[in-house]
Amino acid sequence: MPMKQDWDKVSAHPEHGVSDKLKAMVGGGDLQPDPVQAQMALRFDALLQAIQAQRPARKSSALGWLFASRKPEKSVVPRGLYIHGGVGRGKTMLMDLFFSLVPIKRKRRAHFHEFMADVHDRIHQHRQKLKNGETKQADPVPPVAEALIAEARLLCFDEFSVTDIADAMILSRLFGELFARGCILVATSNVEPDSLYKDGLNRGLFLPFVDLLKKHVDIVALDNGTDYRLEKDEGLPVFRYPLGADADRAMDKAWQRETAGQAVAPTSIAFRGRKIAVPAAAGRVARFSFSDLCERPLGAADYLAVLERYDTIFLDHIPFLGPERRNETKRFINLVDTIYDHGARLFASAAAAPESLLVARKGTEGFEFDRTVSRLIEIRSVEYAENHHRKMNEL
Repeated sequence: MPMKQDWDKVSAHPEHGVSDKLKAMVGGGDLQPDPVQAQMALRFDALLQAIQAQRPARKSSALGWLFASRKPEKSVVPRGLYIHGGVGRGKTMLMDLFFSLVPIKRKRRAHFHEFMADVHDRIHQHRQKLKNGETKQADPVPPVAEALIAEARLLCFDEFSVTDIADAMILSRLFGELFARGCILVATSNVEPDSLYKDGLNRGLFLPFVDLLKKHVDIVALDNGTDYRLEKDEGLPVFRYPLGADADRAMDKAWQRETAGQAVAPTSIAFRGRKIAVPAAAGRVARFSFSDLCERPLGAADYLAVLERYDTIFLDHIPFLGPERRNETKRFINLVDTIYDHGARLFASAAAAPESLLVARKGTEGFEFDRTVSRLIEIRSVEYAENHHRKMNEL
């Protein structure tokens, strides 16, 4: 049930919509005019207005708000948005503008992998309570959904991508419960819903989620334009290729500069009853090989644990990624996503430039690796480095 405190008094009546914000950024020279982005902004404005229309009417009595509000599932819940298209088209920027303007407090913006790691943790905690006799509810999904919707009825996901079978198997049930409770979903992705979890194990069990998604959100393409991230590449020496003595010396020199005056030693991160090995670390800087992070059975949750402790990652010896390295490619994609989403820095040595690492572009990995290339390019831009420096100074 929407409560009085669910509405943000400061932003309950925003003076501008996403379209106005976008026009201001274009007018200020921060963005180039883009008619496709302008049309997408109108979509966000319509959703913003629909959410605002749900705002409980003010009553003259002190308890008027209580009697004016109703459960969201008994009212018309606005349809969410699923925006898909090529990398660097502005999907995330537009979603973030929308998120900042939505006048409710129970909202959450997260990378999809981070959200699912949270879901699995909650399910594990519920099962432990069941084991300890603290609850009689055998099915963990309804109470987990209830807790999630109590915290946020608007969920905004950046880079919606399903690669993990554990995620794929639970999504239909989880979002069935969330949508029934009035959840509004907004997501960006590189692929259309019908291509999610393509070629995945037991994909037939995942397909009901695609049908559920289409029932509750509008599917919109944002494509046929410029990848604006490519314009940010300043060629900073943080991605060395090809592999060899020169690349190794450059990585060692950068490592010495980043760890100057600090004690360097191997360590580990305790996570879910096991340990993630860190071959070398000093302060907030850690160094791994590609094998350490991508050839071992690690997932997005493990990378989140690493990025919570370190904000600068050194990654040595990224190889060419052929069909025989499909699992390693998926892990590398997840790793880059996590680094980028946390605004962390990456120093890497690789067999080739980002756009040449993937040997064969097939299926889901081909779509997703386009995003990886774009993000690797942005990570080495001056703007990204400045944003990282500013973020560290605010801590």
